[in-house]
Amino acid sequence: MNYIDPEIKHHFAGGIYAKETVIPANNLLVQHIHKFDHLSILAMGSVELVMDEVKTVINAPACLTIKAGKHHGIRTLTDAVWYCIHATECTDVSQIDEIQIEPAQLDKLRTVTDLLIQEN
Repeated sequence: MNYIDPEIKHHFAGGIYAKETVIPANNLLVQHIHKFDHLSILAMGSVELVMDEVKTVINAPACLTIKAGKHHGIRTLTDAVWYCIHATECTDVSQIDEIQIEPAQLDKLRTVTDLLIQEN
């Protein structure tokens, strides 16, 4: 299991921000919580998603609602492309995280990580 700094692309249009994350197979992505509800789209691949301490396998194509304040994380089962879609007027990549993201709670990050690395 690897922890990576994934490839990220930023897309903006008409008050919508899409953060595209390309994640190779067999990697963990456990980062932060969001200040606002948003959509996440698994455009390619299969992942295990942990949210609210529940692990679920998600196969593309899939669209999910991630509620504000929820720690969540994924483990890629295959190569995957994941989009987070946010409503915002901000188009400055250097400021977008400050607007959208809350500081992580380490105990919650550990819980999500532990659940993702557990065998089913």
